[in-house]
Amino acid sequence: MSLLDCFCTSRTQVESLRPEKQSETSIHQHLVDAPTFSQLPPSTRAKDVICSTNVSHYELQVEIGRGFDNLTTVHLARHTPTGTLVTIKITNLENCTDERLKALQKAVILSHFFQHPNITTYWTVFTVGSWLWVISPFMAYGSASQLLKTYFPEGMSETLIRNILFGAVRGLSYLHQNGCIHRSIKASHILISGDGLVTLSGLSHLHSLVKHGQRHRAVYDFPQFSTSVQPWLSPELLRQDLHGYNVKSDIYSVGITACELASGQVPFQDMHRTQMLLQKLKGPPYSPLDVSIFPQSESRMKNSRSGVDSGIGESVLVSSGTHTGNSDRLQTPSSKTFSPAFFSLVQLCLQQDPEK
Repeated sequence: MSLLDCFCTSRTQVESLRPEKQSETSIHQHLVDAPTFSQLPPSTRAKDVICSTNVSHYELQVEIGRGFDNLTTVHLARHTPTGTLVTIKITNLENCTDERLKALQKAVILSHFFQHPNITTYWTVFTVGSWLWVISPFMAYGSASQLLKTYFPEGMSETLIRNILFGAVRGLSYLHQNGCIHRSIKASHILISGDGLVTLSGLSHLHSLVKHGQRHRAVYDFPQFSTSVQPWLSPELLRQDLHGYNVKSDIYSVGITACELASGQVPFQDMHRTQMLLQKLKGPPYSPLDVSIFPQSESRMKNSRSGVDSGIGESVLVSSGTHTGNSDRLQTPSSKTFSPAFFSLVQLCLQQDPEK
């Protein structure tokens, strides 16, 4: 069967399997009622059977996203021999530059090298003509940023943020123990399965501190294609000085991601690159969270020295009118109240000095 034939195959109705069709309240309750879900081991049954490189064995259902600067389309599909739902990423290699091809190769290799329940796994990788097909587990709830867009446009509750970040940080800790810096921690790279398993994706930006058998103390490499992830990058990585940066750079990104999940918006998103850099390097060492999401008694937010606001811009995911009245969307009672412990965690992550 040709690639075109595969795109044109009849599509089985899968609407009942998609989380959008569930109750908004049940989604929140399901995720917050499972505080240990991020420790669940990945299913091995599907992994054992879904290793086919025959394109006719996969029935594309619907496009569920795009990635890699729109070079990759992400599809929900069914593995017809077993009936298992899978995710398929399809990339036209002819449209990729040499740098993009190297990034794809890195992500594919690393996905097989790392074995951890909180790191995204690729089951099968093969080419169909000039198209690269990557088969991976179906993450029914998509990414954390998709949850923000669909159900939590004003931000998530602290309980839900805790559960999501717990799984992501477990995966990140595993990478750090193996001498790797992720360099692209953000909500869109945190995926959640129907069972509540949280996995970390976005390995194409990853950099290893281990070279020629030795672990270096710092990195001076600036990540390719970093424009889209700059709001999450640490001051020491953006500074690009003789001190370099190390795995602690990712801790800053965790703090920005916590702000993103709490407010539903991406800090620094609409800020000019130079202004953003000055704010991160010279601004006060506090969280760029909007003051309105904290109780006044707990907030220590102040205007920046430069006279600009706290730096939160409209998220790409919510810039198309989703902040209008959302009476049909989940309004979490605790979504605007965060504990001093959460605020302290964010402040510690966003210290300008990585040693702190």
